[in-house]
Amino acid sequence: MINEVIILAGGLGTRLRSVVADQPKCMAAVDGKPFLHYVISWLEQQGINKFIFSLGYKHELIEDYIKDQYSNLNVQYAIEQEPLGTGGAIKLACAKSTEKNVLIVNGDTLFSIDVLALAALHERHQADCTIALKPMVDFERYGVVTLDDKGKISSFKEKKFYASGLINGGIYALNVESFLKKPFPDKFSFEKNYLEQYYNERKMYGLVQDKYFIDIGIPEDYARAQHELKIKN
Repeated sequence: MINEVIILAGGLGTRLRSVVADQPKCMAAVDGKPFLHYVISWLEQQGINKFIFSLGYKHELIEDYIKDQYSNLNVQYAIEQEPLGTGGAIKLACAKSTEKNVLIVNGDTLFSIDVLALAALHERHQADCTIALKPMVDFERYGVVTLDDKGKISSFKEKKFYASGLINGGIYALNVESFLKKPFPDKFSFEKNYLEQYYNERKMYGLVQDKYFIDIGIPEDYARAQHELKIKN
């Protein structure tokens, strides 16, 4: 079981500026509530009870919201003084983790997987990292991840149009000690410089979960979230 999460919420949200005020992406309002509300609610339903927020841009807005709306949450903050990339942000936040394995999610994405199933696969293989994968059709915004017959990551393919494929859903079960052993720089990409660079030599697996998925990073999907999350909740 994994009961601790790192929520990556340090992004600038530049692609949403046309429809959302100048604030972190995860604070964009969806049906009258910050998108982060839906992420936290799902995580709590999954049994997560320890939260590490990886913050940067206008982090005070998020801290104030958590203090006001989630005063009883077991929470820590890892604050980027400058953008560190996804890898640097995870590295900084992992230093605050107290667990062997930690869940990692994005604050601007809701992928309502079964965390228990992800943790079970991760622990069964004693994996370094296990990725939640979403089946998708007719897309070009994401790259594709392939698995071998044992569920191990066999390749990462670049972004282009695909008729169908498995995308990286942005949720990971990560072995903290294993990850921190690598001498990464302070700034790096988790996807490019860890996953894609080391999947051949590390134990990295994928769990396919055809669950609800929304990434509000572009105006079109932010608009879609307004309707879909209102219905779901």
